[in-house]
Amino acid sequence: MVRRVRWVTLTTDVGSTYAAQIKAVLAQGIPPGHLVDLTHDLTPHRVPEAAFLLRHMAGGFPAGTVHLAVVDPGVGGRRAPIAISCHDGSRLVGPDNGLLSLLADRLGGGTAYRLEPERIGLKVVPSATFEGRDLFAPAAALLARGKDPSTMGNPVPYTRLALPLPVASPGGARGEVLHVDRFGNLITNVPSEWVPTGTGQARIQVGGGRPRRVRVVRTYENLPMAGFGLLGSSFGSLEISARERPAAVSLRGEVGSTVRVRWEAPR
Repeated sequence: MVRRVRWVTLTTDVGSTYAAQIKAVLAQGIPPGHLVDLTHDLTPHRVPEAAFLLRHMAGGFPAGTVHLAVVDPGVGGRRAPIAISCHDGSRLVGPDNGLLSLLADRLGGGTAYRLEPERIGLKVVPSATFEGRDLFAPAAALLARGKDPSTMGNPVPYTRLALPLPVASPGGARGEVLHVDRFGNLITNVPSEWVPTGTGQARIQVGGGRPRRVRVVRTYENLPMAGFGLLGSSFGSLEISARERPAAVSLRGEVGSTVRVRWEAPR
């Protein structure tokens, strides 16, 4: 009986040159057509933002997929290299710095194992600066072919990451920017469902900037040609946008910027 080969997704902050080296290793271990590139242009070293995006990018793949993710400022150091066996049958591979934890939670949680090179069958010592290529990729290829993570190392607790929580207040909310997308939209952690029904305007303040009155809209087309708007993002949270220009530049917003919102009834 031929064992089904699993899908493998690849998510990194390393750019195309280093990603190509990771994919070369994967190509030696899995058949063509089983690798899906998610992204290689995540903000370097920014683990919480990457974990947030990984949860949304990879969470919709079929149960049993192998998700290899590398955003690893501590590469070669004290953080452990791990594989997580999730309750839905998926496998996660990467550094134990919190990167994998939000996706693991979405997939029902699971058990982590510390990857041991000798138990994976590596013939060379992994580079201390590129474990994505030399350790994670071989492990992911083996997992894709059906190897059980428990054979690669001993169980270990894994680092759990908690994203900042928004705070609701009478007439408004306080939150934080979790991600700035390629269009310059500020993706916050304030749930879209917190907007009171019938709200047409709001006052927002990003970081130490001045408060601004903005429209609350449903689509980008509804944004004013000048000024800014507040709308529900595809992440299920509010985003601050400008029409066909980067709101992040004008508002000097970035990941970690505070966001204060006050709801206003339509005039």
